[in-house]
Amino acid sequence: QVQLVESGGGLVQPGGSLRLSCAASGMIFSINVMGWYRQAPGKQRELVATITTAGSTNYADSVKGRFTISTDNGKKTVYLQMNSLKPEDTAVYYCRAVGGLVAWGQGTQVTVSS
Repeated sequence: QVQLVESGGGLVQPGGSLRLSCAASGMIFSINVMGWYRQAPGKQRELVATITTAGSTNYADSVKGRFTISTDNGKKTVYLQMNSLKPEDTAVYYCRAVGGLVAWGQGTQVTVSS
């Protein structure tokens, strides 16, 4: 099994930046893809960005050019650098790892407000 713990959320003004981190532990060798998803109040959880072990990335149209996903060597931590944040980016952000089984983190709140 894989365990995921997110950190880095908080309150930021529009136009600001935040960096989320997701630390993986357990059977990390089994991970093929890691990603970030978000869920705003009253809305379904949606994909934000994913990255494969080969380094291929995929982004939701709404965050392209503003967010960047990356990992350290060894797939132990995945990051989401969020720039030019907008109020509509407000959500709980979840980390997900896929490798045989799917693992989710507990989520971290991001609030963009003046």
